[in-house]
Amino acid sequence: MDLAYIPSPSESVWHLGPIPIRAYALCLIAGIVAACWIAEARMRSRGAPKWAVLDIAVWAVPFGIVGARLYHVFTSPDAYFGPDGDPWKALAVWEGGLGIPGAVLLGAVGVWLGCRQLKLPFAMVADAVVPGIPVGQAIGRLGNWFNQELYGKPLDAWWAVAIDEGHRVAGYSEYATFHPTFLYELLWNLGVAAVLILADRKWKFGAGRAVALYVVLYWTGRFWIEGLRIDPAEGALGLRLNQWVSIVVVAAAIVYLLLVRGRRQVFVLDGGERVTVDWDAPEAEAAGYVDGALPKGAEPGEIEDAAYGADDEDDDAEAAPDRPEDDVIADEPAAEAPPAAGKTRDDS
Repeated sequence: MDLAYIPSPSESVWHLGPIPIRAYALCLIAGIVAACWIAEARMRSRGAPKWAVLDIAVWAVPFGIVGARLYHVFTSPDAYFGPDGDPWKALAVWEGGLGIPGAVLLGAVGVWLGCRQLKLPFAMVADAVVPGIPVGQAIGRLGNWFNQELYGKPLDAWWAVAIDEGHRVAGYSEYATFHPTFLYELLWNLGVAAVLILADRKWKFGAGRAVALYVVLYWTGRFWIEGLRIDPAEGALGLRLNQWVSIVVVAAAIVYLLLVRGRRQVFVLDGGERVTVDWDAPEAEAAGYVDGALPKGAEPGEIEDAAYGADDEDDDAEAAPDRPEDDVIADEPAAEAPPAAGKTRDDS
């Protein structure tokens, strides 16, 4: 086998009896699970209720999928409404074709609705969950590899991806290997996730600033990757639509980062209710937060209660050191002895 290029999978659909199992769908599901797992860990470290991310995902995932499909159809209308298009194919999500901008936009609406239902601050949740999004995107891009789609210009190099003739873009049938732009985006997304986590650990983002940084990083990479792609897409002035979107949203996100200030918020318990405070507030420290995060598995206030309990025990120990029970009587006031013969109290 020639290993001078990346081979494409020979199959993208397997059948379990009459049920088709599609690699694209499996990659999307795996990406969603990974994003939710990361979001759950980060939200719990900020004191959010256990598995709140699942209640939010119930809203965010379907909204994100619908938004992604709508954006794809909007930016590639000829495949569905052109002379040779099939409008019903616009519903065939399983065949591929999801636009990240639509997924993020409508997915954010779903997160907002979930936060309203759970009475959680939207900006706080968004900053916590955002590093999981590029990880989910990276895993989802593997589905494009199975479908042999979203590749770039012809390329003769060891990292080029081989595309079967039946999947080649019109006008490029004589070429066999191409830029694996889906792989470029996969690796870029993993880098974005790493930078977000490290930057948030250092600067403790709040007020949606981690989301703004994600927008800057992701769309900067998307701009140059989009320039390599050859699949049909709307465009103007020599740039594809997604490149114009990149310019607009990156500029807006940079302005947001420059103008908006906000500190990480965390949850503490106040009379059994979760309330938000700054990550370095005395209440957060008392609740057990260390450098803006709870230790794994802890709840806000557990460590606080344990500390108070320990203090009480220490105070008791100082007030009543260990001693035999029989000696306790010695602590009671001694009975006064009768005055000696010939003496009165005034004589003493």
